[in-house]
Amino acid sequence: MSIDSRKVVVVGCGFVGSSSAFALMQSKLFSEMVLIDADHDRAEGEAMDISHGMAFASPMKIYAGSYDDITDAAVIVITAGANQKPDETRLDLIRKNSAIMKSIIEEIKKRPFEGILLIVSNPVDILTYIALKESGYPANRVIGSGTVLDTGRFRYELGEHLGVDSRSIHAFIIGEHGDSELAAWSEARVGGMPINDFCELRGHYDHEASMEKIFNSVKNSAYEIIARKHATYYGIAMAVCRICAAIVRNEQSILPVSSLMTGEYGLENVVLSIPAVVDENGIETVVPIELNEKELAELQKSSEVLKKVIAEFYPD
Repeated sequence: MSIDSRKVVVVGCGFVGSSSAFALMQSKLFSEMVLIDADHDRAEGEAMDISHGMAFASPMKIYAGSYDDITDAAVIVITAGANQKPDETRLDLIRKNSAIMKSIIEEIKKRPFEGILLIVSNPVDILTYIALKESGYPANRVIGSGTVLDTGRFRYELGEHLGVDSRSIHAFIIGEHGDSELAAWSEARVGGMPINDFCELRGHYDHEASMEKIFNSVKNSAYEIIARKHATYYGIAMAVCRICAAIVRNEQSILPVSSLMTGEYGLENVVLSIPAVVDENGIETVVPIELNEKELAELQKSSEVLKKVIAEFYPD
């Protein structure tokens, strides 16, 4: 079965899935989109609603389908799962969402699918690991959305602080997409300048206080949004589009997606986010950016948090 690079499947039509579907329609990356949900009527309703805007967009075939429609898709975006509730961490979701992920992968494995799995459901690092283990696919074909959104939030906050376009900022949030994530400050650059040098150029000298404030704002963003509107979905929908663009356009973009560690920073058998080259084959290569001793220790701690949870499902 050949892969149709213009076809995408979205599994799960809740807030994140429907927002991602809407964003993907606007992106013009695909000409065919299949929506799959346990509630088929919900999938049909979302497909109808988005399709009714085709007169104002680009032609696209959007429909509610089944797993039989996945075989020639370039990307399957999996967003299905329970929502994160106020005061609930992403890791609290694991027992509910692991069973859902296993059932989805079981259905996918029954078909000859050769494209990329993009896992978005939370906790994304754990569920990406489960998808990788249960599918048996090569590690490059199973990607988590990881800290792409966190990194977008980081660049936004830095841009606001420094009064510059966030697209001119090169800085990453890495590790778990969750409470143990960390900012790779030592590698942050603005217009090619080290972050602290650029801060001083803008009249900011209290680096430690500013760094703590900005990072806490990034790390707590989801909790702040959930407290106000009970869910987050627009930002991650745009992150999904960004990752899909890198795949279907074979961009070889460097994005902090969740991927399997195979010795980077001494980490193995854990899925977390560090920058990686993303292309039509998924993850071409991981890019182990240089970290200072403190950051390395924090990354190791983040890995241990994830490994502890993974061991509950895969004790060996």
